[in-house]
Amino acid sequence: MTSSENGSVVTWVAEDIYQVRLPLPFRLNHSHAYLLRERDGWTIVDFGLHWVEAEKAWRAAFDTLQIQPESIRRLVLTHMHPDHFGMAGWFQARCSLPIVVSPLEAEQIRRIWFDHGWAPDKALPWWNHCGVPEQVSQKAAERVEFLREGTFPHPTELDLLEPDTTIEMGGRLFRTIHAPGHAEGQLLFYHEDERLLLSGDQILMKITPNIGLWPTGNGNPLANYLHSLHGLRGLDVQLALPGHGALITDWSRRIDEIIAHHNVRLEQTMEATQSSATGFDVTQFLFDIDRLSPHEIRFAVAESLAHLEYLVQMESLERTLETPYHYQHL
Repeated sequence: MTSSENGSVVTWVAEDIYQVRLPLPFRLNHSHAYLLRERDGWTIVDFGLHWVEAEKAWRAAFDTLQIQPESIRRLVLTHMHPDHFGMAGWFQARCSLPIVVSPLEAEQIRRIWFDHGWAPDKALPWWNHCGVPEQVSQKAAERVEFLREGTFPHPTELDLLEPDTTIEMGGRLFRTIHAPGHAEGQLLFYHEDERLLLSGDQILMKITPNIGLWPTGNGNPLANYLHSLHGLRGLDVQLALPGHGALITDWSRRIDEIIAHHNVRLEQTMEATQSSATGFDVTQFLFDIDRLSPHEIRFAVAESLAHLEYLVQMESLERTLETPYHYQHL
């Protein structure tokens, strides 16, 4: 492991693969990108949020590994969240390469970041329907504006990569796996011979990935996520390289823990709706929101809504058509 005076940490994690720790201005204070050494250069997987500290980190990582921008051969994105996508355009401007991304995530990038699909005038009515107090939703909308700033400059060229196909990176042929829930079109990259997986944000250690219902997203993300987890559990993985936190070496056990967490959270959601409750009422039941920042409250509300909508689709709850929406037992 090598560490630079600028605060970036470059860690060797597998043959010809290095993890780059990129700072974030949140309580979740870092994301991971990966550098894969090719025969004639490098592939980058994920880029981090675009802000000054992340630029410093990338420059330090390039100095540590003696990488020049012209030696980058491929820019690959697991999913469109700003802590992974944010510096895509910054890299594209330096490397003159398209961003390789799934079709679903390319659609979300255009809708949310290019077309400003989460602008306050579009997002605030959604939060109001969910019963979020105006002062809370306004602060959450301001954070979205800050996050969008962390995605500039936007890349101008996206190269679509389909699920269940292959891509060569780091001298290996990886199979692409569609892993929805946390992000609709997230791609994971699996090398069967080495039992090696670039796992994005689908599975994390210590914390569970946010599974949120968002204004522009899928209507039942938790169902998609749980279905994905059951499929991924059978994957033979010795080492998974995640987007945050520690490396994953006990893949199936960690998946079982996350499934159990969501089962408990669904039970708690049912308890919170014994009498009619808004999405924000349920959020207050499930989370200690007084300890959360506006940025974190956004995720708490979206996660609560995902569990509520899952139970609606399972016909355990019903959602009334009042404004704001209320949820109650059938």
